[in-house]
Amino acid sequence: MNGHVAVVDLGYGDAGKGTVVDFLCSRGGVRAVLRFNGGAQAAHNVTTETGRHHTFAQFGSGTLRGVPTHLTRFMVVDPLALAGEAAALGKPFHLLTVDGNALLATPWHRAANRRRETGRGADRHGSCGMGVGETMAYAQTHPDAPRVGDVLSPPRLRQRLAAVRASLGDCGVPIDDVVDAFTLFGETVRIVGSSYTEQLLAEGPCVFEGAQGVLLDEWRGWHPYTTWSTTTFDNVTALGAKVTRLGVVRTYTTRHGAGPFVTEDPSLYLPERHNGRDPWQGPFRTGHFDAVAHRYAVEVAGGVDALAVTHLDVPDRCPDLRIADSYRIGDEVWDRIEPGPFRDLEHQEALGARLAVARPDRMTRPDDWCDAIAARLGAPVLLESYGPLSSDKKFR
Repeated sequence: MNGHVAVVDLGYGDAGKGTVVDFLCSRGGVRAVLRFNGGAQAAHNVTTETGRHHTFAQFGSGTLRGVPTHLTRFMVVDPLALAGEAAALGKPFHLLTVDGNALLATPWHRAANRRRETGRGADRHGSCGMGVGETMAYAQTHPDAPRVGDVLSPPRLRQRLAAVRASLGDCGVPIDDVVDAFTLFGETVRIVGSSYTEQLLAEGPCVFEGAQGVLLDEWRGWHPYTTWSTTTFDNVTALGAKVTRLGVVRTYTTRHGAGPFVTEDPSLYLPERHNGRDPWQGPFRTGHFDAVAHRYAVEVAGGVDALAVTHLDVPDRCPDLRIADSYRIGDEVWDRIEPGPFRDLEHQEALGARLAVARPDRMTRPDDWCDAIAARLGAPVLLESYGPLSSDKKFR
C-alpha cells in the first residue's frame, strides 16, 4: 500500500469509508486526502484513540492525523457548511485546498432541494436536504453556475448568485450576506487550479476518499433513489490517478432512507451508534449481507483490487446474521444483477422496480466472514476492521 489508494463504498453508503481512510492515514506517509465526489451531505465518522469523534463532511477523514485535504473539481463545495465543520475541527484551514472549478452549493440550492423533496410527500427519494443534487442539476442547464473560483471576484459572484436566486426562488437569505460569507471563504482557503491534483500525486501517496456508495450512483443505482454523484472510481480515473482500488463493505448491508433493499431484516439486532432517523433521509435500515448487490457494485465500478471489511465484530453478537447469495423474484432466481446500458435511467428505474419485490433466496452463515466475502466478490480482503478505532483494524 505504498502508492495511491481510492476508497469506495460498495453498498448504499455508511460502510465505514471514513474510518478506513483514518486508518490508512494513521500509518504515516500520506501526502493528502482527495475528495472526489459528493459534498456537504457526506457523513464519515472517525473516532481517535483519545476518544475524539468527528463526522466528516467536506474535510478529509485524515484531518485529525494532520493530513491535508484537497477538494477536487468533482466536489460540490458548501462554504457555509464548511465553516461550521472547520469550527468543530479547530479551523484547520491550513490543511485545505480547493479546486477553483468545483461547483458552489448555495442557500437557494438547499431550499429548492428541500421544497422538492417535501413536495414528494410519501414518495420521497431520501435526499439529505443539503442541496447537492440541486446544485448539480442547476449546473447542467446553466453554464454560468457559480463555482469556487467565482468567490475571488465579488462582482461576478454576486451576478451568478443572483441568477441562482432568480431561477430557484428566494429563501429569505439576503444575497449580500451570502456574497460576504463566500468572499471571506475565498480569503481564508487556498483556491488552486486543476493541475494541483497532479502536483499532489507526484509528491507522495494520496488517498482518494469517496462519498455515498456505488449502489447509490447517479447512473448505476436504483433510480430515482440515488445521489446526483458519480460514486464509482470513474472520477478518480478522470483525475489521472493510478490507484489501488479498495472497496469497502460491512459484514451486513445497510441503507439510509427510501429505495429497494432486498435483504432488509428489522428483526436483526444491529444497533447503530452514529446513524439513525433524520427528517430528510428517513430511517437507517439494516439487513443481511447482500452478496448479489455487492457483486453488482464491484462489476459496475470496474472491479476492485482489494476489499476492506468493517464491523467484523458484529456477527458474533448477531447469530442470525447471514449472507444472501441469491434473490427470488416471482418464479425467477437471481444470483447476478446484470448491468444495463450506461446512463440509461429508464432501465435503472425498471430494475429498481424488480428489486423492490425481490426477496432473499439462498442464505448461508459462514465460518469465516472475510473468506466468504472475498470469494463472493472476487477480490482479496486487505483490511479487517473490528471496531471504530484505527487500533481495531489490521491488514490481512
